[in-house]
Amino acid sequence: MASSAHPQTNQVTLPMRIRNVLVDSRPDGPLAPLTTLARDLDPRVQREVGAILARIDPSCWEQSGHNPARAIAQLSATALETASGDEDLIHAVEAAVVTRAERLATPEWTPPGAEGMLVAYFSCEFGLDASLPIYSGGLGLLSGDHLKAAADLRLPLVGVGLFYRNGYFRQDVAPDGRQVERYPASDETQLPMEPAFCPDGTPVRVTVDLAGETVTCGVWRAQTGGVDLYLLDTDLPENTPAARAITDLLYGGDREHRIRQELVLGIGGVRALAAIGLSPTVFHMNEGHSAFLAIERLRVLVSEHGLSVPEAMEAIRASSVFTTHTPVPAGNEVFEAELASRYVAPLVKEVGLDWDGFAAMARVPGQTDGPIGMTVLALRSARRANGVSALHGLVSRDMWKALWPGYLPTETPIGHVTNGVHTGTWLSDGTRSLLADRGLAAIEADPADPAAWNGAAEVDGHALWNARTTARRSLIEMVGRSGLDSPHLNPDALTIGFSRRFATYKRAALLLRQPERLRALLTHPDRPVQIVLAGKAHPHDDPGKGVLQSILSAARSLGITNQVAFVPDYDIAVAKVLVAGADVWLNTPRRPYEASGTSGMKAALNGVLNLSVLDGWWPEGYAPDLGWAIGDERSIDDAELQDSRDAESLFSLLESDVVPAFYERDHDGLPQRWLAMMRRSMCVLGPQFSTQRMVREYAEQFYGPAHVDGARMSADSYQGARDGAAWRARMSAAWSNVRIVDVVTQPTARAGSLLAVDITVDLASIAPDDVRVEVVVGEPDPVGFSRPSIILATRTQSGYRAEVPVSHGGRVCLAARVVANPGGLPLDAALATWEANLS
Repeated sequence: MASSAHPQTNQVTLPMRIRNVLVDSRPDGPLAPLTTLARDLDPRVQREVGAILARIDPSCWEQSGHNPARAIAQLSATALETASGDEDLIHAVEAAVVTRAERLATPEWTPPGAEGMLVAYFSCEFGLDASLPIYSGGLGLLSGDHLKAAADLRLPLVGVGLFYRNGYFRQDVAPDGRQVERYPASDETQLPMEPAFCPDGTPVRVTVDLAGETVTCGVWRAQTGGVDLYLLDTDLPENTPAARAITDLLYGGDREHRIRQELVLGIGGVRALAAIGLSPTVFHMNEGHSAFLAIERLRVLVSEHGLSVPEAMEAIRASSVFTTHTPVPAGNEVFEAELASRYVAPLVKEVGLDWDGFAAMARVPGQTDGPIGMTVLALRSARRANGVSALHGLVSRDMWKALWPGYLPTETPIGHVTNGVHTGTWLSDGTRSLLADRGLAAIEADPADPAAWNGAAEVDGHALWNARTTARRSLIEMVGRSGLDSPHLNPDALTIGFSRRFATYKRAALLLRQPERLRALLTHPDRPVQIVLAGKAHPHDDPGKGVLQSILSAARSLGITNQVAFVPDYDIAVAKVLVAGADVWLNTPRRPYEASGTSGMKAALNGVLNLSVLDGWWPEGYAPDLGWAIGDERSIDDAELQDSRDAESLFSLLESDVVPAFYERDHDGLPQRWLAMMRRSMCVLGPQFSTQRMVREYAEQFYGPAHVDGARMSADSYQGARDGAAWRARMSAAWSNVRIVDVVTQPTARAGSLLAVDITVDLASIAPDDVRVEVVVGEPDPVGFSRPSIILATRTQSGYRAEVPVSHGGRVCLAARVVANPGGLPLDAALATWEANLS
């Protein structure tokens, strides 16, 4: 048989069978614990084990990319033999084991009344560490930081995701600036994870039916601190080639590939936890990708506990939490009805729910056809939902108000928990050294405690500026190793960092709106400025790729390639250098499309000053002594006008304030105003935007109450769920007969008085205790109410009366309504009746 050659590489393919042999290089004897330590993605453990491995074999450590799991897999027998006789190394390993064990022995913490709680946190991506490449960007990094903070707090929580063998794409950039994607396969033997096992010691295997094909899923276990992350994997020999490819890529493939992944995540994830022997009391859906988990929970409750579908849904909603992460309509995933029906209809049929009944759960009211929405399904499956900043919560309530048509937009049951970042992960080594004698131990013990950061305010100016200069130079060295066009950045120039996904609404090219002004700014002879960018466009986002290409093209045409550098293949390792090494962190989204954004929080931890549009987290963090705000809090429908105004604001800030503040030096050569802002940024924003604060809020406001509600629903063989479904059915059957008969009030009132509103209602067969009669009061608005408030009416002998405070002159609008009083149950959009013919 003749050999063949690949036409591009001239690689010869010979007719031979090649056998793979796995060589075990794991340490044994006193060094054996290194394998366990290397698989713990707790940043503290990773730092300790990294230092040990660097001593055992410095060359291997560097070649591994500072990946402990890979380094251990590649250690030579000679290096291990030498290390096994090194008493200092052995003592270092023993000390790391003891320290880790002490942390894991700390008692678990739960909110008061939530004893026995276990949270299952589902996400389609997790950014725990660069060594486990199953993340793309902000959502994954947030998920990873969430798990780490839960581990620090000893909150009982497990993560559930997918193991993408080819991960997210690796980014190259062609000479013309085009993004090029490549997908190298991961070798699981060199990743910080191991197979998950059932209680009987067998490897976990669960199956999911996908349009008539039974797909088997294996499960891997990764760990950070005391929190486990379980990752489902369909790349098993017993599956068909198509099934094996389900978990190949993150955000790759077509829509059918995507729905198959999300069914594996949601349904397979719930089954995997059961096979492992875990019984979560709270299910947290981080974005809508995992909303199909409600189907499996429904199946279990109906088939194994004998509940009806309405009864099961009461239990599911009570114990579920949903976090939405995007105000961008395209980011709220939908599947076409035909595709969804083919995959989902057979699954819901098992529990006695027809396709139309399920589809109604995933569509807005009044929509009888069209796609099913994963955000809608998640909102309908969870009593508690939240956005990821105060502004995003407001935007989300307005986005999804149609799901609760009987209520005001402000009553839409979506709250907010503002995102944070994991301090132990994102505090750079330089900042850590700077704070070593200024409260680092207190910060590591509780990063969310403002008092712990007091020492940062006392850091000596020379030490702080030297640390800033060192971090900037480290960033420039990284750019020199990996940046495009071999830029020659200035180690002493004001350096602006910009790194995020290249989506068009993030406006990475905002500075290009005034190219000559930009060139003058960057090439100023006495006050030079330079920009370092990084980030990936989604593989299917051609406009986003065009933004990247336009920036690189403009840098060349303007002759500023030594002032504008792009670092390809953005990942956690690159991000750590960027958020520590920049002087200013630039964020330019088109308001209000940035749900939160966390890169600026990471930068603030390290004394980097934020220059940002007032979107996402920045309205909560901004103050004039902490950073700068681009534009104002108005949102303009005219995108072109908005971009023009924001670009002008950005240039004005840079020219009149940011650049002068950086270059204004005292007699010691120190920029005192800049240093004062650095200290303030660290002290104020560090604790305010930590994931420890964030996870505590989730635990106290969402997880604890969901655990309590779930327990109430499941007690006495789910009697609470049965009672809740019966109440809702009884109310729904009678509600059409509820009406407001009359509303009587005075046409005028005196400012400072109470305006009496008497309401006569016909409740038909509904008991008074099952309703609330209310008066909604507000200022005149073209569509109803502005700044509404709700006054509860009390029962009188003839009906109901509300007393409305009238505080000032002018017109007051009011309307009466009757709403169901669900007690501990979620709001029901159908159970609200307003006074007819409002005037």
